[in-house]
Amino acid sequence: MKNKSSTLNRRNFLRFTAGMSIALGLDSLIPAYAKQVVTANEPRNKGKYSDLIDLQIQQTKLPIASKNASTLTVNGSIPGPLVRLREGQTATIQVTNNLDEDTSLHWHGLIVPREMDGVPGISYAGIKPGETFTYRFPVKQSGTYWYHSHSGLQEQLGHYGPIIIDPIEPEPFEYDRDYVVLLSDWTFEDPYEVLANLKKFSPYYNYQRPTIGQLAKNLAWNRMRMDPTDIADVTGATYTYLMNGMASDANWTGLFKPGEKVRLRFINGSAMTFFDIRIPGLKMTVVQADGQNIMPVDVDEFRIATAETYDVIVELQENTAYTVFAETMDRSGYARGTLAPRQGMSAAIPKQRTRPIRTMADMGMAGDMSGMDMSGNNSSHDMSGMNMGSNNSSHNMSGMDMGGNNSSHNMSGMDMGGNNSSHNMSGMDTSGSNSSSHNMPGMDMGGNSSNSMSNNRGVMHSADTHGAGNSGVAMMSKSRLDEPGIGLQNTKNHRVLLYNDLISLKPNQKQRKPEREMELHLTGNMERYMWSFDGKKFSQIEEPMVFFDGERLRLTFVNDTMMEHPIHLHGMWMELVNGSGLNQPRKHTLNVKPAERVSVDVNVDAPGYWAFHCHLLYHMKVGMFRTVAVVDRSTSTT
Repeated sequence: MKNKSSTLNRRNFLRFTAGMSIALGLDSLIPAYAKQVVTANEPRNKGKYSDLIDLQIQQTKLPIASKNASTLTVNGSIPGPLVRLREGQTATIQVTNNLDEDTSLHWHGLIVPREMDGVPGISYAGIKPGETFTYRFPVKQSGTYWYHSHSGLQEQLGHYGPIIIDPIEPEPFEYDRDYVVLLSDWTFEDPYEVLANLKKFSPYYNYQRPTIGQLAKNLAWNRMRMDPTDIADVTGATYTYLMNGMASDANWTGLFKPGEKVRLRFINGSAMTFFDIRIPGLKMTVVQADGQNIMPVDVDEFRIATAETYDVIVELQENTAYTVFAETMDRSGYARGTLAPRQGMSAAIPKQRTRPIRTMADMGMAGDMSGMDMSGNNSSHDMSGMNMGSNNSSHNMSGMDMGGNNSSHNMSGMDMGGNNSSHNMSGMDTSGSNSSSHNMPGMDMGGNSSNSMSNNRGVMHSADTHGAGNSGVAMMSKSRLDEPGIGLQNTKNHRVLLYNDLISLKPNQKQRKPEREMELHLTGNMERYMWSFDGKKFSQIEEPMVFFDGERLRLTFVNDTMMEHPIHLHGMWMELVNGSGLNQPRKHTLNVKPAERVSVDVNVDAPGYWAFHCHLLYHMKVGMFRTVAVVDRSTSTT
């Protein structure tokens, strides 16, 4: 690809304001369904970036999907206005709270001074009603990001917007115009009612639950108090899915001229929704992930977890319309827009696909268990009565290693039946472990080590299942970086982006061997709608997680639950350990799949206190949240 200058000349200005014909002062007069994203900082002198950006947080009545909605907006629109900055400048942003409650504004993915991060109770006190808080920070990066409230459940009500930071250096790819495509989920219910419903009955919004007859056949799921159709906590049963604030019928449209390359800056600003994005008839070249340049990857589809961003480039040769289709992971709905050479055009809307169903892999029981490491001391896994059924399944357990000391794995009565199943467990050896008690005849239980084993091999969960805050614990975790995710596994002749595809365009010159490793379990009790780390809610934690200033730390996440969790670290990058060596991609938000074991490396260089949490809003609200303290090692008592 050709290098292209990012200087804000007239052409570039027109490019990034394409479709922005709405004057900022008229924002509040324009209904959400009729507008495109507008800039908050359109400079009076179009040759410069604005020195001061003004954002007003307010309650606003807006029509959404032809219904009246009470929203919390930034400058009167959903999403809020585009904040456009330039790498190297000092951003000065005044945020005024016109609400009758506290609010805040966090710059998601931006590396800023601690006191500018915008998390009440950690980095500052928040913004009181009637007050104006001035954020001022150096802009040290470029790419696509977003901002949102970090107070209560305000984000669910529309308190979010996009950020674009133009680079100092020429970008390593070429395009003619760009559009922000900000995806979100809207409910006409009070968000606190949504949370109350989930607390009373966690599958409240799952309208795709199996019948009583089907449940009776799935004994293993029943014993784990899980449901194989539990893909999303909050679904299309209450959500209207939005693309740039517009429901599907309103059909957000990005215009192009045939022959142009268009950059689409996808942002998942939803509270609780994962989207699978495709544009039928077009290949997408992924060029950035979480605002960071990567080696270009041509795909037909990609999954974007809550809070992630992906930039793609499409080449539009034909004088025709294309549907931008963002289908929810649970297939309960979609957001839709159009790329077209003229306003008013549209293309066919793809048929929604069949709902996916959780599998044994999500329970920590991969189909192919050859090479599986079940080491780890003192583990206890009751697999009695476990149903690994399903018709025509094939589970190769040859060579399975279940070593470890003092472990107890009762697999008596394990039902691996199902019609026409084929489970090869020949050659399993239970010898070699100390004081083990494994009623698994023929299985190889040898070996003692677990920490050194590759994530690509399954690792059995230890005996510490983290208490009542963690139920239905996945018995084994493994790397799932080469899996596209549930519902996208069998897409023949249709390439879906993998985390293993993400390779940083430039090597990380500061990379070195991690000095320390910290393992953290993502935990939950779905029946009680409790979400936590290591089985403890944020309210039960007295001490922060301690990172040492200057160290390179490896964080290993083990997802004990059957749900995906987009994990977000404030203030520092996470480098995904995906085998790309010096070119490990930097992430601000990492999607951890069910029963997955995945590591990131962090160059710890930001002293102070930082937030760390699952970015599913209701998971964070009920306790999947921690504070990270970056301290001087010499003064730490840890």
